[in-house]
Amino acid sequence: MDSTDDASWQKLAAAKREAILDSIPAKWRLANIPTVDEQRNVTGAYIEQFLSPKEVEITQADSVGIVEKTTSGAWSAVEVAEAFCHRASLGHQLVNCLHEAFFDAALADAKELDAWYAEHGKPKGPLHGLPVSLKDQFHVRGVDTTMGYVGWIDSFQGQKGDPRSKTFESEMVRELRALGAVLYCKTAVPTTLMCGETVNNIIGYTWNPTNRHLSCGGSSGGEGALIALGGSPGGFGTDIGGSIRIPSAFNGLFGLRPTSGRLPYEGMANSMDGQNSVLSVVGPLASSAGGVKLLTKSILSAEPWLHDPLVAEIPWRADLEAQTKDRIASSQLNVGFLDHDGAVAPHPPLKRALSLLRDVVARSGNKAFDWQPPASSHEAVTALLIKTWNYDGGADVRKDFALSGEPWAPPLLDVWKERPPADGAGIAETNRALRARRKEYLDYWNGTGGGDVFVAPCAPFAAARPGRFDYIGYTSFVNGLDLPSVVVPVTTVDKGVDVVDAGYRPVSELDKKIQSDLKSTDDPEIYDGAPVSLQIVGRRYQEEKLLAIAEWLEGELKKASVS
Repeated sequence: MDSTDDASWQKLAAAKREAILDSIPAKWRLANIPTVDEQRNVTGAYIEQFLSPKEVEITQADSVGIVEKTTSGAWSAVEVAEAFCHRASLGHQLVNCLHEAFFDAALADAKELDAWYAEHGKPKGPLHGLPVSLKDQFHVRGVDTTMGYVGWIDSFQGQKGDPRSKTFESEMVRELRALGAVLYCKTAVPTTLMCGETVNNIIGYTWNPTNRHLSCGGSSGGEGALIALGGSPGGFGTDIGGSIRIPSAFNGLFGLRPTSGRLPYEGMANSMDGQNSVLSVVGPLASSAGGVKLLTKSILSAEPWLHDPLVAEIPWRADLEAQTKDRIASSQLNVGFLDHDGAVAPHPPLKRALSLLRDVVARSGNKAFDWQPPASSHEAVTALLIKTWNYDGGADVRKDFALSGEPWAPPLLDVWKERPPADGAGIAETNRALRARRKEYLDYWNGTGGGDVFVAPCAPFAAARPGRFDYIGYTSFVNGLDLPSVVVPVTTVDKGVDVVDAGYRPVSELDKKIQSDLKSTDDPEIYDGAPVSLQIVGRRYQEEKLLAIAEWLEGELKKASVS
């Protein structure tokens, strides 16, 4: 524990937890929080009963719809910011999704944007007046960045008295401000960031707002939960093993894991900083594919390669987007489908979602084919990825837990078991093995006869049950291969349709364990109503192509749902 402070970690955590609630205006505090048995789903009509009709109209709009209003002067930045601050406040009280709420600063910034518009007769930038939420890795001036660590409270990444704790901002924060975005909250993460659920000793567990029996995912879980609640139209998370895609999938959102070096990470807090074999990447989550595209395209318009030495100079390529749309329209798109990775089978709702997307592709005249990469290649890549997480033997995260003496969350104990740190020769060996696996996968892809993208689950389940996120293999291989991926919501779990396949024979003990969740005696209908999503994986640096396909699929799925 920090020798300058005799308070126990429990008292420090409780004080911070109370401070988060105190940042919510009294007029927005809820008198009663329903139990999960009283109200499983707190999204949509439930949360909207506490909002005015105008606030409902504003917060139901996606990012594209909002900027159409704010950049034309139809909506003021202040009224939009206040509506989302209100809805985010309600959301936090229902599912524990915020780490920081700085609403007064946000409203002051919105007021300045309205003054700018009045003076210049035009918006400040493409995100003028758009509220944007941020995962609690982004440094924002005057606001704590704890990443869930009790020992990071009122410090700069655990360093007490460092003036940067009050003044420093991450590069993307600077860019978002310049583009006209309104920053108003930072969202919950699991301590260390290395967990598919969101839980820490400050705020506790963050629940899935669509089905509060389930996890919101991790590590960008607060982002996923907040956006699903309508408390944000879009925001940014990070991903080193699935941390954008898992919360996007579990909450029925669109989310982009870009290729490393496409979007700026400079100046953000992180675990294992300096591990460069497989980089964590930053990317957007939003309620629509258009919202993800808007955020991505806007950040690229700020030329982040001029300020982050790891960003490649690749502006938004409208020609690649247009070419992709032409391929779709002319029935030339080739889409692979990974139905089973050989290690763990997807649950029935995921199998149904894969079938639904196959049908969408086939009905359009485009080609759907089986994606069958080299045997065990996904498992091998994931094993190498986990090696990179342990280069320092867990020294980084152990140091930060020791600052307060707080206990580790149980899911983290398996990630950082006591082990010696890797030496230079071991790191080089891992890097060579990763390169070989990437070449092997590339050769397979080239042998598919023109495959554009492939579709895969993000997890074997629609959303994890608390304490049961036992398999990351459906997302982690993408990180090891450093491929871009976008999540597309497809359907929801239907207990009457998604029944257990009595004839299925598990391929491993882990597979058997995960399949057994479907037969649980404590609540056999626990997944009912949960979102079901899939990821579309593309070649490196082809984010424009992926987003064009995501927008197309979004439109086709909407047509199918109303027909």
